[in-house]
Amino acid sequence: MQAGAVIVALAAIAWWMIHIPALQDVLFRRVIAHNLAATRNDLLEPDALRVLLCGTGDPLPDRNRANTCTAIFAGGNIYLVDIGPGSWKNLSLWRIPAARVAAILLTHFHSDHIGDLGEANLETWANGRDHPLRVYGPPGVEQVVDGFAQAYSLDEGYRIAHHGAALMPAANWQMQPITVKIDTPPGASPCAGGSATVLDENGLKVTAFTVDHAPVAPAYGYRFDYKGRSVVVSGDTIKCANLVAVATGADLLIHEAQSAHLVQLIQEGAEGIGNARIAKIMSDIQRYHTTPVDAASEANQAGVQLLVLNHLGPPTPNVLARIAFMRGVSDVRPSGVLIGYDGMLLTLPANSKDIETSSVQ
Repeated sequence: MQAGAVIVALAAIAWWMIHIPALQDVLFRRVIAHNLAATRNDLLEPDALRVLLCGTGDPLPDRNRANTCTAIFAGGNIYLVDIGPGSWKNLSLWRIPAARVAAILLTHFHSDHIGDLGEANLETWANGRDHPLRVYGPPGVEQVVDGFAQAYSLDEGYRIAHHGAALMPAANWQMQPITVKIDTPPGASPCAGGSATVLDENGLKVTAFTVDHAPVAPAYGYRFDYKGRSVVVSGDTIKCANLVAVATGADLLIHEAQSAHLVQLIQEGAEGIGNARIAKIMSDIQRYHTTPVDAASEANQAGVQLLVLNHLGPPTPNVLARIAFMRGVSDVRPSGVLIGYDGMLLTLPANSKDIETSSVQ
């Protein structure tokens, strides 16, 4: 009883103290100082190729996953592969050094891959980016970039008027669309072959390659090579021989994955309640994505060390859903497979075979 009275008294004192303005300000100052100093500059260290999953979901709503985004840290810079809705908020919450975003590489122009392009441009500029933001992508990237630039142009003007051009130069706000053209034989499947070097800077080489996401065409994946380490990001595609060819020998494959049998169950459920619209959409999307089993098969063919499944569909909010999602994968690839999640950090030390897995908060 006496111990209980002490606890009650201490709780009462604590409740009284947090209502003292001076004490509130002391606590807030400490938190603010910590947060302002907490930028993750360590991710830019040149000792490794680093991969941060900033969005692992698909268009179906998932409370725990932003839409598609993969951040690559190499050569002192950050490169974003796609920038789907919600992904920039993740990067901001994790306090990545926004001004060091050197380029965004778009795999294709579905909304779940481009929705935060305007936010990424605005926020990196506001945080001190000192150069126009390069945006690479298939033919059509100019239209996408110009559309976002127009939509945000009034906001740009407001912020320059408010903060001053010296702090927020108009020239640095600009996005620079760069079309990546990959020559393929007329009428040939995009999976028959095709690649092109996108950039080669600060020890990092980026290669784009064609994948099959028809009727979306062209659609690309990207390979990153840095200090003897390599990662491939598939983009959206069906099982694709060109992806396997480009990924051969890579350390890490970040591959989209859609569970066909779970999507089929959603289709059947929609049909059961007479929702023909949802049933048709669920039927259609099964034809241009890769199943987890097929992704595992591709990883085996390419000889990659680790496969991380990304762009997960449908959502996997619990253990049962994840078990069902991975059905059959262990029969094809018993090890070396992980389900990606927002905040997964994969570190590939230079000139090594190690892959370290951790999380950012």
